[in-house]
Amino acid sequence: MPMYPPEVHRSHLTPLRFLQRSAAVFRTKPAVVYGERSWTYPELAERVNRLASALRAAGIERGDRVGYLVPNIPALLEAHFGVPLAGGVLVAINTRLIGPEIAHILNHSGAKLLVVDAELAQGIEPVLNDLATVQTIVSVEDPAGSVREGVRLPGPEYEAFLAGGSPEPLDWPLEDEDETIAIDYTSGTTGRPKGVMYSHRGAYLNALGELIETRMASDSVYLWTLPMFHCNGWCYPWAVTAVGATHVCLRRLDPGLVWNLVRRAGVTHFCAAPTVLVSLVNHPGAVEGPLPRKLVVSTAAAPPSPTIIAQMEALGAEIVHVYGLTEVYGPYTINEWQSHWDGLPPDERATLKARQGVGYLVADDARVVDEAMNDVPADGQTLGEVVMRGNNTMKGYYRDPEATAAAFRGGWFHSGDLAVMHPDGYLELRDRRKDIIVSGGENVSTIEVEQTIAGHPAVLEAAVIAIPDARWGEVPKAFVALKSGQTATAEELIAFCRGRLAAFKCPKAVEFGELPKTSTGKVQKFALRDREWAGRDKRIN
Repeated sequence: MPMYPPEVHRSHLTPLRFLQRSAAVFRTKPAVVYGERSWTYPELAERVNRLASALRAAGIERGDRVGYLVPNIPALLEAHFGVPLAGGVLVAINTRLIGPEIAHILNHSGAKLLVVDAELAQGIEPVLNDLATVQTIVSVEDPAGSVREGVRLPGPEYEAFLAGGSPEPLDWPLEDEDETIAIDYTSGTTGRPKGVMYSHRGAYLNALGELIETRMASDSVYLWTLPMFHCNGWCYPWAVTAVGATHVCLRRLDPGLVWNLVRRAGVTHFCAAPTVLVSLVNHPGAVEGPLPRKLVVSTAAAPPSPTIIAQMEALGAEIVHVYGLTEVYGPYTINEWQSHWDGLPPDERATLKARQGVGYLVADDARVVDEAMNDVPADGQTLGEVVMRGNNTMKGYYRDPEATAAAFRGGWFHSGDLAVMHPDGYLELRDRRKDIIVSGGENVSTIEVEQTIAGHPAVLEAAVIAIPDARWGEVPKAFVALKSGQTATAEELIAFCRGRLAAFKCPKAVEFGELPKTSTGKVQKFALRDREWAGRDKRIN
């Protein structure tokens, strides 16, 4: 048979195609709304072109990393297209981190340029001299933000930086769809955070998966309640753009503003951790009146309780329960709803929807396996580890081949999460990865917190576990043994941590005393957890 040139029947899968198409098709509708301002898709494309050409003029070459410390405002949305269009790799950084943590990510990724929101400049200023690879800093002066007087970082302002670029389209720099489009740093649940590499192909396919699973269309309006820095916003910057829907940016989460936008801006979709849903259902705006349009809410992080699912759906929202990790582009499984469940009582429907479900259409099936990588019985009782692989699994950890090999042992990505498989093929998580704390959707490493507390001169040793919290689901608590003759208060240790860690990582309570240990001297964290969680259901996703 004759062979044809590969370019005739195949093109690279890249999210860059999404903006190119929507700018050509949806020429007048709003692509981005932020406060009183809005941009059409052609205007968004022009700004992205300017950003890409300005980045190239600033020295960004193929494969260079570009850091962004920016909240959910248009500049970060533009980065998801402008950085890869310039040939760069986007490194979106958690805006809740503090200077030393940010510096580690920038240095480890080797970021050559940093875009930082002016309100967050105070976190960067103390570590400027520690940034080993950053050559240029661009400051975003968002009128909706607050700038601490006197904090001005060197380098151009974002709008002026864009003005120096060209609005003309650039040729895609892509030669291989498996090239890295972004590096997302984990929350350091086993020590230092690891850089998870996403490919153009994976981002493209996972974005399409989001559209399919949430039934988003060109008339949809997506509200940015989920941080774009978290798993690249579960790939929604690319997904919403792909279908020509409207992005509504939200600088900071405000339950009252969320309900106002749902009712007055025609919001049809958003994503949120269960703790956010709790704040929403308990806000007066929740009961102002019926929702004007169908509202689809995707939720993950800690698993939503049947109670919060029932409460949200009583307000008129449809809950889409998904599960995943940073290493799998965010969501990997979905609780695919079955029509024959519709007639069940509300509490039974909510209990079914609280399960983590089955793999996305673009993913392979998630498995629950024993230590020998055999599938556990689908009996809803036998525990095993959740493993995944396929299109929406990371390329690996950046500059960490050992961690990559460990995570991919046996040819599957090992989540570390324990689950059961039900007879109908739906998985349900039953325990968390060892010792990880999930507080308000953010992962906290107990090792990192323990090592920080141990740096206090009065501390002999410390153990950190999760304890229940009505607002955040769970928060860190420290158990501390002091050195003989030394004294310290809980407030003192918490303040000590706050000077070295992001606030959400710091213990909310401290208890002093001897730590329970095994005969070999290992701290028995399970004994501490059992006491703190007595009578409570402690599951995660």
